[in-house]
Amino acid sequence: MSYCLNPTCSNPENLVYSQRCQSCGSQLLLRDRYQAIKPLGQGGFGATFLANDQGLPGEPSCVIKQLRPSGSAPHVLQMARELFEREAKTLGKIGNHPQVPRLLDYFEDHEQFYLVQEYISGDTLQEEVKLNGILSETGVKQFLSEILPLLQYIHEQKVIHRDIKPANLIRRTQDARMVLIDFGAVKNQISQSATGPSGQTALTAYAIGTPGFAPPEQMAMRPVYASDIYALGVTCIYLLTSKTPKDLDYNPNTGEMMWEQLVQVSDHLGNVLRKMLEVSVRNRYQSAAEVLRALEIEPYLDSLAKGLLIKSDNGSKERTHNHLENSAVLCNNPAATSAGVAQVAAAIRARRAKTAEAVGLHQGSGMGKSTTFTSNSNGSQVQNSRVGRKLDTQGLLTAYLKGRRDFALHNLNLLNLQGADLSQTNFHSAQLQKTNLQGANLHNSDFGRASLTRANLKDANLSKAYFNHADLEGADLRGADLSNAYLSNANLRGANLCGANLTSAKISDEQLALAKTNWMTVRPNGKRGLL
Repeated sequence: MSYCLNPTCSNPENLVYSQRCQSCGSQLLLRDRYQAIKPLGQGGFGATFLANDQGLPGEPSCVIKQLRPSGSAPHVLQMARELFEREAKTLGKIGNHPQVPRLLDYFEDHEQFYLVQEYISGDTLQEEVKLNGILSETGVKQFLSEILPLLQYIHEQKVIHRDIKPANLIRRTQDARMVLIDFGAVKNQISQSATGPSGQTALTAYAIGTPGFAPPEQMAMRPVYASDIYALGVTCIYLLTSKTPKDLDYNPNTGEMMWEQLVQVSDHLGNVLRKMLEVSVRNRYQSAAEVLRALEIEPYLDSLAKGLLIKSDNGSKERTHNHLENSAVLCNNPAATSAGVAQVAAAIRARRAKTAEAVGLHQGSGMGKSTTFTSNSNGSQVQNSRVGRKLDTQGLLTAYLKGRRDFALHNLNLLNLQGADLSQTNFHSAQLQKTNLQGANLHNSDFGRASLTRANLKDANLSKAYFNHADLEGADLRGADLSNAYLSNANLRGANLCGANLTSAKISDEQLALAKTNWMTVRPNGKRGLL
Protein backbone atom coordinates (compact mmCIF):
# COMPACT_ATOMS: atom_id res chain seq x y z
CA MET A 1 0.00 0.00 0.00
CA SER A 2 1.08 3.59 -0.64
CA TYR A 3 -0.23 6.09 1.91
CA CYS A 4 -1.05 9.72 1.17
CA LEU A 5 0.51 12.27 3.54
CA ASN A 6 -1.94 15.07 2.76
CA PRO A 7 -3.51 15.86 6.19
CA THR A 8 -6.86 16.71 4.59
CA CYS A 9 -7.08 13.65 2.33
CA SER A 10 -10.35 11.77 2.91
CA ASN A 11 -9.11 8.41 1.58
CA PRO A 12 -5.30 8.20 1.92
CA GLU A 13 -4.87 4.49 1.08
CA ASN A 14 -3.63 3.77 -2.45
CA LEU A 15 -2.28 0.90 -4.48
CA VAL A 16 1.40 0.26 -3.89
CA TYR A 17 2.64 1.50 -7.28
CA SER A 18 0.40 4.57 -7.51
CA GLN A 19 2.16 7.82 -8.39
CA ARG A 20 -0.61 10.14 -7.20
CA CYS A 21 -3.36 9.79 -4.62
CA GLN A 22 -6.59 8.53 -6.17
CA SER A 23 -8.57 10.66 -3.71
CA CYS A 24 -6.89 14.08 -3.54
CA GLY A 25 -4.32 13.94 -6.36
CA SER A 26 -1.30 14.58 -4.14
CA GLN A 27 2.05 13.12 -5.21
CA LEU A 28 2.72 10.01 -3.12
CA LEU A 29 6.53 9.83 -3.32
CA LEU A 30 7.87 12.36 -0.84
CA ARG A 31 10.97 14.17 -2.06
CA ASP A 32 11.07 11.67 -4.95
CA ARG A 33 12.33 8.90 -2.63
CA TYR A 34 10.22 8.27 0.51
CA GLN A 35 7.11 6.13 0.06
CA ALA A 36 4.79 6.08 3.09
CA ILE A 37 3.24 2.64 3.67
CA LYS A 38 1.02 3.00 6.73
CA PRO A 39 0.42 5.29 9.70
CA LEU A 40 2.06 4.42 13.01
CA GLY A 41 0.46 6.97 15.30
CA GLN A 42 -0.57 10.54 15.91
CA GLY A 43 -0.06 12.92 18.82
CA GLY A 44 -0.50 16.56 19.69
CA PHE A 45 2.01 17.93 17.19
CA GLY A 46 2.57 15.35 14.50
CA ALA A 47 1.87 12.03 12.86
CA THR A 48 4.31 9.21 12.07
CA PHE A 49 4.34 6.78 9.17
CA LEU A 50 6.24 3.65 8.24
CA ALA A 51 7.95 4.22 4.90
CA ASN A 52 10.46 2.85 2.40
CA ASP A 53 13.48 4.80 1.24
CA GLN A 54 13.56 4.16 -2.51
CA GLY A 55 16.73 6.18 -2.85
CA LEU A 56 18.84 3.44 -1.22
CA PRO A 57 19.60 -0.13 -2.36
CA GLY A 58 17.14 -2.58 -0.90
CA GLU A 59 14.67 0.23 -0.12
CA PRO A 60 15.19 0.02 3.67
CA SER A 61 12.42 0.93 6.08
CA CYS A 62 12.36 4.31 7.79
CA VAL A 63 9.95 6.48 9.74
CA ILE A 64 8.48 9.74 8.48
CA LYS A 65 7.36 12.19 11.13
CA GLN A 66 5.11 14.95 9.78
CA LEU A 67 4.35 18.17 11.62
CA ARG A 68 0.61 18.05 12.14
CA PRO A 69 -0.44 20.18 15.16
CA SER A 70 -3.84 19.47 16.67
CA GLY A 71 -4.79 23.14 16.75
CA SER A 72 -4.53 25.98 14.26
CA ALA A 73 -3.89 28.82 16.72
CA PRO A 74 -0.65 30.70 15.93
CA HIS A 75 0.95 29.92 19.30
CA VAL A 76 0.19 26.19 18.90
CA LEU A 77 1.78 26.14 15.45
CA GLN A 78 4.78 28.05 16.77
CA MET A 79 5.27 25.59 19.63
CA ALA A 80 4.89 22.60 17.33
CA ARG A 81 7.48 24.00 14.95
CA GLU A 82 9.92 24.74 17.80
CA LEU A 83 9.55 21.19 19.12
CA PHE A 84 10.02 19.78 15.64
CA GLU A 85 13.19 21.76 14.96
CA ARG A 86 14.50 20.93 18.43
CA GLU A 87 14.02 17.20 17.84
CA ALA A 88 15.86 17.41 14.50
CA LYS A 89 18.80 19.28 16.04
CA THR A 90 18.99 16.90 18.99
CA LEU A 91 18.91 13.76 16.86
CA GLY A 92 21.53 15.25 14.58
CA LYS A 93 23.67 15.90 17.63
CA ILE A 94 23.36 12.61 19.52
CA GLY A 95 21.92 10.23 16.93
CA ASN A 96 25.24 8.43 16.39
CA HIS A 97 24.63 6.56 19.65
CA PRO A 98 23.52 2.96 18.95
CA GLN A 99 20.61 3.27 21.41
CA VAL A 100 19.13 6.38 19.77
CA PRO A 101 17.36 6.42 16.35
CA ARG A 102 19.46 8.10 13.67
CA LEU A 103 18.18 11.21 11.93
CA LEU A 104 18.21 10.49 8.19
CA ASP A 105 16.59 13.61 6.74
CA TYR A 106 14.85 16.84 7.74
CA PHE A 107 13.10 19.15 5.27
CA GLU A 108 10.08 21.23 4.30
CA ASP A 109 7.91 20.14 1.39
CA HIS A 110 4.79 21.97 0.18
CA GLU A 111 4.63 23.95 3.43
CA GLN A 112 4.77 20.73 5.48
CA PHE A 113 7.67 19.89 7.82
CA TYR A 114 9.13 16.37 7.87
CA LEU A 115 11.64 14.33 9.90
CA VAL A 116 12.92 11.03 8.52
CA GLN A 117 14.38 8.68 11.10
CA GLU A 118 15.84 5.21 11.42
CA TYR A 119 13.10 2.61 11.91
CA ILE A 120 13.29 0.68 15.19
CA SER A 121 11.56 -2.71 15.05
CA GLY A 122 10.55 -4.29 18.34
CA ASP A 123 8.27 -4.17 21.37
CA THR A 124 8.11 -1.26 23.77
CA LEU A 125 8.67 -1.90 27.47
CA GLN A 126 4.96 -1.30 27.95
CA GLU A 127 4.14 -4.09 25.49
CA GLU A 128 6.76 -6.41 26.99
CA VAL A 129 5.15 -6.16 30.42
CA LYS A 130 1.68 -6.75 28.96
CA LEU A 131 2.97 -9.82 27.08
CA ASN A 132 5.34 -11.34 29.64
CA GLY A 133 4.33 -9.93 33.02
CA ILE A 134 6.27 -7.91 35.57
CA LEU A 135 10.04 -8.03 36.06
CA SER A 136 11.94 -9.35 39.05
CA GLU A 137 14.46 -7.28 41.00
CA THR A 138 17.24 -8.79 38.89
CA GLY A 139 15.38 -7.86 35.72
CA VAL A 140 15.03 -4.25 36.85
CA LYS A 141 18.73 -4.09 37.68
CA GLN A 142 19.55 -5.44 34.25
CA PHE A 143 17.30 -2.80 32.69
CA LEU A 144 19.00 -0.04 34.68
CA SER A 145 22.46 -1.35 33.78
CA GLU A 146 21.65 -0.79 30.10
CA ILE A 147 19.67 2.45 30.24
CA LEU A 148 21.70 4.44 32.80
CA PRO A 149 24.89 4.67 30.67
CA LEU A 150 22.71 5.83 27.76
CA LEU A 151 21.06 8.46 29.96
CA GLN A 152 24.47 9.61 31.14
CA TYR A 153 25.59 9.99 27.52
CA ILE A 154 22.50 12.07 26.68
CA HIS A 155 23.05 14.32 29.69
CA GLU A 156 26.72 14.75 28.73
CA GLN A 157 25.41 16.26 25.48
CA LYS A 158 23.55 18.84 27.63
CA VAL A 159 20.18 17.37 26.72
CA ILE A 160 17.22 16.52 28.99
CA HIS A 161 14.86 13.98 27.38
CA ARG A 162 11.78 14.96 29.44
CA ASP A 163 9.59 12.03 28.36
CA ILE A 164 11.17 8.79 29.59
CA LYS A 165 8.46 6.16 30.01
CA PRO A 166 7.82 2.51 29.00
CA ALA A 167 6.12 3.53 25.74
CA ASN A 168 9.28 5.39 24.65
CA LEU A 169 11.70 2.51 25.26
CA ILE A 170 11.84 -0.16 22.54
CA ARG A 171 13.78 -3.42 22.74
CA ARG A 172 15.17 -3.65 19.22
CA THR A 173 14.35 -6.99 17.58
CA GLN A 174 17.66 -7.45 15.78
CA ASP A 175 19.92 -7.33 18.84
CA ALA A 176 17.61 -7.03 21.90
CA ARG A 177 19.15 -3.67 22.86
CA MET A 178 17.07 -0.98 24.52
CA VAL A 179 16.51 2.08 22.33
CA LEU A 180 15.18 5.41 23.62
CA ILE A 181 12.82 7.13 21.19
CA ASP A 182 10.72 10.28 20.86
CA PHE A 183 13.07 13.21 21.34
CA GLY A 184 10.30 15.68 20.52
CA ALA A 185 10.16 16.96 24.11
CA VAL A 186 13.89 17.38 24.70
CA LYS A 187 15.29 20.47 26.35
CA ASN A 188 18.76 21.87 25.81
CA GLN A 189 20.07 22.72 29.25
CA ILE A 190 22.61 25.25 27.99
CA SER A 191 21.34 27.19 24.98
CA GLN A 192 17.80 28.23 25.69
CA SER A 193 15.47 29.49 22.99
CA ALA A 194 15.34 33.23 22.66
CA THR A 195 12.68 34.68 24.90
CA GLY A 196 10.31 37.47 24.21
CA PRO A 197 9.56 40.54 26.35
CA SER A 198 7.50 38.40 28.70
CA GLY A 199 10.41 36.02 29.28
CA GLN A 200 8.48 33.14 27.68
CA THR A 201 8.47 31.35 24.37
CA ALA A 202 5.60 29.29 23.03
CA LEU A 203 7.39 26.27 24.49
CA THR A 204 7.74 27.55 28.03
CA ALA A 205 4.07 28.46 28.16
CA TYR A 206 3.26 24.75 28.47
CA ALA A 207 4.52 21.94 30.68
CA ILE A 208 5.98 19.19 28.50
CA GLY A 209 6.11 15.57 29.55
CA THR A 210 3.78 12.76 30.62
CA PRO A 211 1.84 13.37 33.84
CA GLY A 212 2.89 10.92 36.54
CA PHE A 213 6.26 10.25 34.92
CA ALA A 214 7.33 13.91 34.94
CA PRO A 215 8.38 15.22 38.39
CA PRO A 216 6.97 18.41 39.95
CA GLU A 217 9.80 20.70 38.83
CA GLN A 218 9.31 19.61 35.22
CA MET A 219 5.56 20.21 35.33
CA ALA A 220 6.45 23.64 36.74
CA MET A 221 8.51 24.18 33.57
CA ARG A 222 11.86 23.95 35.40
CA PRO A 223 13.31 20.59 34.23
CA VAL A 224 16.82 19.51 35.23
CA TYR A 225 18.89 16.39 34.53
CA ALA A 226 17.50 14.80 37.70
CA SER A 227 14.01 15.07 36.16
CA ASP A 228 14.93 12.20 33.83
CA ILE A 229 16.13 10.20 36.87
CA TYR A 230 12.66 10.55 38.43
CA ALA A 231 10.94 9.41 35.21
CA LEU A 232 13.28 6.41 35.05
CA GLY A 233 12.34 5.56 38.64
CA VAL A 234 8.64 5.66 37.78
CA THR A 235 9.39 3.37 34.83
CA CYS A 236 11.03 0.89 37.24
CA ILE A 237 7.89 0.90 39.40
CA TYR A 238 5.86 0.09 36.30
CA LEU A 239 8.21 -2.81 35.49
CA LEU A 240 7.80 -4.18 39.02
CA THR A 241 4.01 -3.72 39.27
CA SER A 242 2.60 -3.22 35.72
CA LYS A 243 0.80 -0.20 37.18
CA THR A 244 0.99 3.23 35.55
CA PRO A 245 1.17 6.37 37.74
CA LYS A 246 -2.56 6.99 37.37
CA ASP A 247 -3.22 3.56 38.94
CA LEU A 248 -1.16 4.37 42.05
CA ASP A 249 -2.00 6.32 45.19
CA TYR A 250 -0.07 9.38 46.32
CA ASN A 251 0.57 10.77 49.77
CA PRO A 252 -1.70 13.85 49.95
CA ASN A 253 0.70 15.67 52.28
CA THR A 254 3.99 15.08 50.48
CA GLY A 255 2.95 14.20 46.91
CA GLU A 256 5.06 11.04 47.08
CA MET A 257 4.07 7.99 45.06
CA MET A 258 2.94 5.13 47.34
CA TRP A 259 4.50 2.07 45.73
CA GLU A 260 6.48 0.26 48.42
CA GLN A 261 3.67 -2.08 49.54
CA LEU A 262 3.20 -3.26 45.96
CA VAL A 263 6.71 -4.57 45.27
CA GLN A 264 8.99 -7.23 46.68
CA VAL A 265 12.54 -5.96 46.44
CA SER A 266 15.60 -5.90 48.66
CA ASP A 267 16.16 -3.01 51.05
CA HIS A 268 19.10 -2.02 48.86
CA LEU A 269 17.09 -1.59 45.64
CA GLY A 270 14.21 -0.09 47.60
CA ASN A 271 16.50 2.63 48.95
CA VAL A 272 17.80 3.39 45.46
CA LEU A 273 14.29 3.66 44.02
CA ARG A 274 13.18 5.89 46.90
CA LYS A 275 15.98 8.34 46.16
CA MET A 276 15.24 8.26 42.42
CA LEU A 277 11.62 9.12 43.23
CA GLU A 278 12.27 11.94 45.70
CA VAL A 279 9.71 14.69 45.10
CA SER A 280 12.27 17.29 46.15
CA VAL A 281 14.83 17.56 43.38
CA ARG A 282 17.61 18.50 45.81
CA ASN A 283 17.21 15.14 47.61
CA ARG A 284 17.16 13.11 44.39
CA TYR A 285 20.13 11.58 42.56
CA GLN A 286 21.60 14.30 40.37
CA SER A 287 23.14 12.08 37.68
CA ALA A 288 22.94 8.64 36.12
CA ALA A 289 26.48 7.93 37.38
CA GLU A 290 25.26 8.45 40.97
CA VAL A 291 22.52 5.86 40.48
CA LEU A 292 25.01 3.36 39.03
CA ARG A 293 27.30 3.81 42.01
CA ALA A 294 24.40 3.41 44.42
CA LEU A 295 23.29 0.19 42.72
CA GLU A 296 26.77 -1.28 43.28
CA ILE A 297 26.63 -3.06 39.92
CA GLU A 298 29.41 -1.13 38.18
CA PRO A 299 31.95 -3.98 38.45
CA TYR A 300 29.41 -6.27 36.76
CA LEU A 301 28.00 -3.86 34.19
CA ASP A 302 29.77 -5.54 31.29
CA SER A 303 28.34 -8.99 32.09
CA LEU A 304 24.85 -7.68 32.70
CA ALA A 305 24.78 -5.69 29.48
CA LYS A 306 25.98 -8.69 27.49
CA GLY A 307 23.14 -10.67 29.01
CA LEU A 308 20.67 -8.12 27.70
CA LEU A 309 21.77 -8.87 24.15
CA ILE A 310 20.13 -12.30 24.35
CA LYS A 311 16.72 -12.29 22.71
CA SER A 312 13.90 -13.61 24.86
CA ASP A 313 12.42 -16.93 23.80
CA ASN A 314 8.83 -16.14 24.70
CA GLY A 315 7.30 -17.13 21.39
CA SER A 316 5.41 -13.88 21.24
CA LYS A 317 4.40 -12.52 17.88
CA GLU A 318 6.89 -9.96 16.60
CA ARG A 319 5.39 -6.56 16.31
CA THR A 320 6.84 -3.33 15.00
CA HIS A 321 6.31 -0.03 16.69
CA ASN A 322 7.72 3.44 16.52
CA HIS A 323 7.30 6.75 18.09
CA LEU A 324 5.31 9.89 18.64
CA GLU A 325 4.10 11.80 21.66
CA ASN A 326 2.59 8.50 22.96
CA SER A 327 4.17 8.15 23.74
CA ALA A 328 29.51 7.17 33.55
CA VAL A 329 32.04 7.35 32.66
CA LEU A 330 32.00 4.53 35.20
CA CYS A 331 33.85 5.30 38.40
CA ASN A 332 35.75 2.84 40.57
CA ASN A 333 33.51 1.58 43.31
CA PRO A 334 34.15 -0.51 46.44
CA ALA A 335 33.29 -4.16 46.16
CA ALA A 336 29.58 -4.89 46.11
CA THR A 337 27.94 -6.43 49.13
CA SER A 338 27.70 -10.22 49.17
CA ALA A 339 23.95 -9.97 48.61
CA GLY A 340 24.48 -7.73 45.59
CA VAL A 341 27.11 -10.09 44.18
CA ALA A 342 24.76 -13.04 44.58
CA GLN A 343 21.97 -11.23 42.78
CA VAL A 344 24.20 -10.21 39.91
CA ALA A 345 25.70 -13.71 39.65
CA ALA A 346 22.19 -15.15 39.53
CA ALA A 347 21.32 -12.73 36.73
CA ILE A 348 24.35 -13.76 34.71
CA ARG A 349 23.65 -17.48 35.21
CA ALA A 350 20.02 -17.00 34.21
CA ARG A 351 21.02 -15.16 31.06
CA ARG A 352 23.57 -17.81 30.15
CA ALA A 353 20.94 -20.50 30.59
CA LYS A 354 18.58 -18.56 28.37
CA THR A 355 21.33 -18.26 25.77
CA ALA A 356 21.47 -22.04 25.43
CA GLU A 357 17.70 -22.18 24.95
CA ALA A 358 17.23 -19.12 22.77
CA VAL A 359 20.15 -19.47 20.37
CA GLY A 360 20.77 -22.62 18.33
CA LEU A 361 23.12 -23.63 15.56
CA HIS A 362 21.51 -23.36 12.12
CA GLN A 363 23.18 -25.77 9.74
CA GLY A 364 23.52 -24.70 6.14
CA SER A 365 22.28 -21.15 6.76
CA GLY A 366 25.56 -19.36 7.33
CA MET A 367 25.28 -19.78 11.11
CA GLY A 368 28.21 -21.37 12.86
CA LYS A 369 29.87 -21.70 16.21
CA SER A 370 32.89 -19.48 16.61
CA THR A 371 35.55 -20.08 19.23
CA THR A 372 37.66 -17.27 20.59
CA PHE A 373 40.51 -17.36 23.09
CA THR A 374 41.05 -14.92 25.91
CA SER A 375 43.83 -14.71 28.46
CA ASN A 376 43.12 -15.39 32.10
CA SER A 377 44.91 -13.81 35.05
CA ASN A 378 47.78 -16.29 34.67
CA GLY A 379 48.30 -15.38 31.04
CA SER A 380 47.19 -18.77 29.72
CA GLN A 381 44.66 -19.10 26.92
CA VAL A 382 41.10 -19.98 27.85
CA GLN A 383 38.61 -21.19 25.26
CA ASN A 384 35.49 -19.03 25.06
CA SER A 385 32.79 -20.49 22.83
CA ARG A 386 29.97 -18.35 21.53
CA VAL A 387 27.43 -18.67 18.78
CA GLY A 388 27.95 -16.17 15.97
CA ARG A 389 27.33 -15.73 12.29
CA LYS A 390 30.43 -16.31 10.20
CA LEU A 391 30.85 -14.17 7.08
CA ASP A 392 33.66 -14.07 4.55
CA THR A 393 34.98 -10.85 3.06
CA GLN A 394 32.92 -10.96 -0.14
CA GLY A 395 29.75 -11.91 1.71
CA LEU A 396 30.04 -8.92 4.03
CA LEU A 397 30.84 -6.44 1.25
CA THR A 398 28.00 -7.74 -0.92
CA ALA A 399 25.52 -7.48 1.95
CA TYR A 400 26.64 -3.92 2.67
CA LEU A 401 26.23 -2.89 -0.98
CA LYS A 402 22.68 -4.24 -0.88
CA GLY A 403 21.88 -1.91 1.99
CA ARG A 404 22.52 -4.08 5.02
CA ARG A 405 24.06 -2.23 7.98
CA ASP A 406 23.70 -4.70 10.86
CA PHE A 407 26.50 -7.22 11.55
CA ALA A 408 26.12 -7.39 15.33
CA LEU A 409 27.43 -10.60 16.98
CA HIS A 410 29.05 -11.75 13.71
CA ASN A 411 32.38 -13.57 13.48
CA LEU A 412 34.50 -11.38 11.18
CA ASN A 413 37.92 -12.47 12.42
CA LEU A 414 40.86 -12.29 9.99
CA LEU A 415 38.83 -10.76 7.12
CA ASN A 416 40.61 -8.50 4.64
CA LEU A 417 38.49 -5.34 4.46
CA GLN A 418 41.26 -2.94 3.55
CA GLY A 419 39.88 0.31 2.09
CA ALA A 420 36.26 -0.85 2.34
CA ASP A 421 33.40 1.63 2.77
CA LEU A 422 31.49 0.36 5.82
CA SER A 423 30.29 3.63 7.33
CA GLN A 424 27.32 3.75 9.74
CA THR A 425 27.41 0.01 10.36
CA ASN A 426 26.45 -1.92 13.52
CA PHE A 427 29.33 -4.20 14.60
CA HIS A 428 28.14 -4.40 18.21
CA SER A 429 29.66 -7.42 20.02
CA ALA A 430 31.19 -8.65 16.75
CA GLN A 431 34.50 -10.56 16.56
CA LEU A 432 37.07 -8.58 14.51
CA GLN A 433 40.31 -10.01 15.85
CA LYS A 434 43.27 -9.48 13.48
CA THR A 435 40.84 -8.13 10.85
CA ASN A 436 42.46 -5.88 8.23
CA LEU A 437 40.51 -2.59 8.17
CA GLN A 438 43.39 -0.41 7.05
CA GLY A 439 42.13 2.74 5.33
CA ALA A 440 38.50 1.64 5.69
CA ASN A 441 35.67 4.16 6.06
CA LEU A 442 34.02 3.26 9.38
CA HIS A 443 32.54 6.67 10.14
CA ASN A 444 29.72 6.64 12.70
CA SER A 445 29.88 2.85 13.14
CA ASP A 446 29.05 0.98 16.35
CA PHE A 447 31.84 -1.22 17.78
CA GLY A 448 30.38 -1.34 21.29
CA ARG A 449 31.65 -4.46 23.12
CA ALA A 450 33.30 -5.70 19.92
CA SER A 451 36.62 -7.57 20.01
CA LEU A 452 39.19 -5.77 17.85
CA THR A 453 42.34 -7.21 19.41
CA ARG A 454 45.34 -6.80 17.08
CA ALA A 455 43.09 -5.48 14.32
CA ASN A 456 44.69 -3.34 11.60
CA LEU A 457 42.91 0.03 11.71
CA LYS A 458 45.79 2.06 10.35
CA ASP A 459 44.60 5.25 8.56
CA ALA A 460 40.95 4.21 9.00
CA ASN A 461 38.16 6.79 9.21
CA LEU A 462 36.70 6.16 12.67
CA SER A 463 35.21 9.60 13.24
CA LYS A 464 32.14 9.48 15.50
CA ALA A 465 32.60 5.73 15.92
CA TYR A 466 31.29 4.16 19.14
CA PHE A 467 33.73 1.93 21.08
CA ASN A 468 32.13 1.68 24.53
CA HIS A 469 33.59 -1.43 26.24
CA ALA A 470 35.31 -2.47 22.99
CA ASP A 471 38.55 -4.49 23.24
CA LEU A 472 41.26 -2.73 21.18
CA GLU A 473 44.24 -4.35 22.87
CA GLY A 474 47.22 -4.40 20.52
CA ALA A 475 45.23 -2.80 17.66
CA ASP A 476 47.11 -0.73 15.08
CA LEU A 477 45.45 2.71 15.00
CA ARG A 478 48.36 4.66 13.53
CA GLY A 479 47.09 7.65 11.57
CA ALA A 480 43.46 6.76 12.24
CA ASP A 481 40.85 9.52 12.39
CA LEU A 482 39.18 9.09 15.79
CA SER A 483 37.75 12.60 16.01
CA ASN A 484 34.55 12.71 18.08
CA ALA A 485 34.80 8.95 18.70
CA TYR A 486 33.30 7.54 21.90
CA LEU A 487 36.04 5.44 23.54
CA SER A 488 34.87 5.42 27.15
CA ASN A 489 35.56 2.07 28.84
CA ALA A 490 37.42 0.73 25.79
CA ASN A 491 40.50 -1.42 26.42
CA LEU A 492 43.44 0.37 24.76
CA ARG A 493 46.26 -1.61 26.35
CA GLY A 494 49.10 -1.75 23.81
CA ALA A 495 47.04 -0.03 21.09
CA ASN A 496 49.18 2.05 18.72
CA LEU A 497 47.81 5.61 18.52
CA CYS A 498 50.88 7.19 16.97
CA GLY A 499 49.73 9.90 14.58
CA ALA A 500 46.05 9.26 15.36
CA ASN A 501 43.60 12.16 15.48
CA LEU A 502 41.70 12.13 18.80
CA THR A 503 40.16 15.60 18.52
CA SER A 504 37.05 15.82 20.75
CA ALA A 505 37.16 12.06 21.36
CA LYS A 506 35.62 10.76 24.59
CA ILE A 507 38.65 9.11 26.19
CA SER A 508 40.36 9.29 29.60
CA ASP A 509 43.98 9.98 30.46
CA GLU A 510 44.11 6.56 32.13
CA GLN A 511 43.15 4.87 28.87
CA LEU A 512 45.71 6.85 26.90
CA ALA A 513 48.43 5.93 29.36
CA LEU A 514 47.97 2.28 28.35
CA ALA A 515 48.37 3.04 24.62
CA LYS A 516 51.34 3.98 22.45
CA THR A 517 51.40 7.65 21.40
CA ASN A 518 53.96 10.03 19.89
CA TRP A 519 54.41 13.72 19.12
CA MET A 520 52.18 13.34 16.05
CA THR A 521 49.19 12.13 18.06
CA VAL A 522 46.45 14.77 18.21
CA ARG A 523 45.05 14.94 21.72
CA PRO A 524 41.32 15.34 22.48
CA ASN A 525 41.88 19.08 22.99
CA GLY A 526 43.15 19.34 19.40
CA LYS A 527 46.82 19.83 20.29
CA ARG A 528 49.64 17.60 19.11
CA GLY A 529 52.16 16.09 21.46
CA LEU A 530 52.98 13.23 23.76
CA LEU A 531 50.15 12.25 26.07
